[in-house]
Amino acid sequence: MPAEYRVHIFVDFWNFTLSMKECEAAFKTDWRTFPKILTREAGRVVDATALAIYSGMNVYGSYNPATDGALKHWATNTLDTFPGVNALFKERTRKRSAPKCPACHAAVEKCPHCGSDMRGTEEKGIDTRIATDLVSLAWEKAYDIAVLVSADQDFVPAAEYLQNKGIKVIHGGFPPHGMLLRQKCWATIDLPRYRLEFRM
Repeated sequence: MPAEYRVHIFVDFWNFTLSMKECEAAFKTDWRTFPKILTREAGRVVDATALAIYSGMNVYGSYNPATDGALKHWATNTLDTFPGVNALFKERTRKRSAPKCPACHAAVEKCPHCGSDMRGTEEKGIDTRIATDLVSLAWEKAYDIAVLVSADQDFVPAAEYLQNKGIKVIHGGFPPHGMLLRQKCWATIDLPRYRLEFRM
């Protein structure tokens, strides 16, 4: 009887979305099909004779409440309802420091023309949550193979830790981006190569 592997997918939403748009500007992801393709390919690179079972997909992202109401609504009311999907989107926070003039280095907090706040927003805690979930779900024996879709080298320590514990981490990436993370993972899935299969 062939072996079985439970595959759990961890997606850094903005990293994935922006990287995919570099490959194909108008690309739209079929989020129902996407985890099926990743599960199949993860099983194939680990053991082509084994049965790869989709155990779930966590999608992590952030939104600006002033401009991204539609994104938050979609993540909560559509994406989060797909089988096995857990959408974790956090509100972006206002940066504490204002941008600086490149010439005199003075902070410019308000636009001199309209008076709007020039401090942008930033994503806080998303990378930490992804790394924590990678490790905690492995600790709970919730999966056998992790597919990590991101190019962020901040995940290298988590990937190395899991590999040392015998958990295979497969990098879902966009070569040549994320080479350091790719090197620390057990194998990689070249996402642009399969994009026709999960294009909406």
